[in-house]
Amino acid sequence: MQKTTSSYHKLLISTGFAWLFDAMDVGMLSFVITAVAKEWQLTSAQSGLIGSIGSLGMAVGAIVLGTLADRYSRQNILIISLLIFSIFNGLSALVSSYIPFLVFRFIVGFGLGGELPVASTIVSENAPEAVRGRTVVLLESFWAGGWLVAALISYLLIPRYGWQVAVVATSLAAIYALFLRSSLKRHAVEPVKTSPKKLSFKARLAELFSTDHRQATIMLWLVWFLVVFSYYGMFLWLPSVLVIRGYTIVQSFGYVLVMTLAQLPGYFVAAWLIEKWGRKPTLVLFLCGTAIAAIVFGWSHSLAMLIISGMALSFFNLGAWGALYAYSPEQYPAIVRGTGTGMAAGIGRVGGIVGPLLVGFLLEIKVAIPVIFIIFFLAILCAAAAVHFFGVETKQTTKS
Repeated sequence: MQKTTSSYHKLLISTGFAWLFDAMDVGMLSFVITAVAKEWQLTSAQSGLIGSIGSLGMAVGAIVLGTLADRYSRQNILIISLLIFSIFNGLSALVSSYIPFLVFRFIVGFGLGGELPVASTIVSENAPEAVRGRTVVLLESFWAGGWLVAALISYLLIPRYGWQVAVVATSLAAIYALFLRSSLKRHAVEPVKTSPKKLSFKARLAELFSTDHRQATIMLWLVWFLVVFSYYGMFLWLPSVLVIRGYTIVQSFGYVLVMTLAQLPGYFVAAWLIEKWGRKPTLVLFLCGTAIAAIVFGWSHSLAMLIISGMALSFFNLGAWGALYAYSPEQYPAIVRGTGTGMAAGIGRVGGIVGPLLVGFLLEIKVAIPVIFIIFFLAILCAAAAVHFFGVETKQTTKS
């Protein structure tokens, strides 16, 4: 069921702030990794594992909570995931050693992984059909806001007060969860199930690979894996890459803050194009732009080229994320929409495990940064090719 304009706008904003808090955590983590690596004398491989263990939690959370969202209330699952993320994120600031920090990062990732696909599904189901894709991309734009806040907090607080203070700031989402619960009850509508019985997980999984949905499922799984692999491999390492290039931690934090500014216009351009051109061509365009920006960033040595290519990377990559989140729920009918989106996001999180680990390992064995970014260039081009050749346009279509 779709809502009135005023109601779905309120739903978009209230859900968007939950998204913003999650983005703050992911954005903050890229700066925290740089800080704790220095504080705990971590190797590059150990630093990479911090990002990967969070992505492992996100993979499990996306699959488990995404599946539960089809069986139980989407709104309740969203609140639970937000609370898990917030509470354990705050607790992670209390640890003072590597292994406990990894354990908390896994649990934080579990909550974060469940929140994202469930939130996008709720917004997609409640937005008017004519602007459904644009609305989901605008939801994604809150991610850029979260990254900007994270970069600003990291730049101002971490060098002066330590990474723990910055992490605690992101745990304030627990308070926001109380407001979100009442807002969802007022403005979100649970989808009307088309079957008299709720399907078992086995039946829903079989539906994803039925004749009607098999191609879309395989395409989404591949694209999600490659996009998340590239995103976490590149963005979690941005401050560290700049430190490796010879800049101080404070300088690298400031430069990444500047690069992050390009995320918002990337979302807004994608939000406009997705209803003008359609989901498929917009996603392909932004993926190709990401690939080009990645190769230029990897081979840049001057500060000017690093910042310009880094801004282009932020612009195109985050625009691609917005388009992908809009595109994914539209592949499936309501009865398996949460499962389909959650499974695709979960498979993607496997890429988020591999990406940071791979970068850490390659840096450990002294592989040059330009060579590392060639890997991401090829991965993103493969994702664009998968959408181009196997994706179908879903603009203004609804699967009941």
